[in-house]
Amino acid sequence: MSARQILVVEDERPIRDMIAFGLRRAGYVVLEAEDCREARTIIADARPDLLLVDWMLPDMSGLELTRQLKKDRDTRDLPIIMLTARAEEHDKVTGLEGGADDYLTKPFSPRELLARIQAVLRRTAPAGEGEVVQQELLSLDTAGHRVMAGNATVALGPTEYRLLAFFMTHAERVYSRSQLLDRVWGGNVYVEERTIDVHIRRLRKALADHAVEHYVQTVRGAGYRFSTRPV
Repeated sequence: MSARQILVVEDERPIRDMIAFGLRRAGYVVLEAEDCREARTIIADARPDLLLVDWMLPDMSGLELTRQLKKDRDTRDLPIIMLTARAEEHDKVTGLEGGADDYLTKPFSPRELLARIQAVLRRTAPAGEGEVVQQELLSLDTAGHRVMAGNATVALGPTEYRLLAFFMTHAERVYSRSQLLDRVWGGNVYVEERTIDVHIRRLRKALADHAVEHYVQTVRGAGYRFSTRPV
């Protein structure tokens, strides 16, 4: 299996060099860009496995780059970790709602960065089993990594796909935020429970385009449940 490619989008050379050094030591192939324009060119040419994107970039914010990539059909499945000095909860939520799969506040240790990368790659990897799960109007093809609502494709990011896949294979049961973190995020201690709410909103928004957002239900005081039955 070839080494995973990671694109580091960071305009400050010392920081970019430090990140690249640690990633190469860990066995990753590192691609580098100092602005969004260069990043877009590399993405089109090399199709990296994951992006590390700084929030503050010279030509466009990393947040806007993330939003654009997640709206583009060809790049919406690219896992993105946002790197930023912004530590407020509002900024973290904004980054996640903008499409980032994770958010890491500077300064961070090389070990934490590697742990975050491994966790994101693990949870965004497509399932290998050729199973089709059907729940009323929704069908999930694990081999093709595709969700259909009737004859229409449901556009989902990688984390929303894994969340929906878990829900559809565990229908009618209520799961707390901490349980969902364990089951969907693999027990990654770095992910905050608030992250669940962000991804639930993104999942419901995607399902709303097909009028099935009511399948993902909030159970007040307990957590979330997937059910095709009326609330």
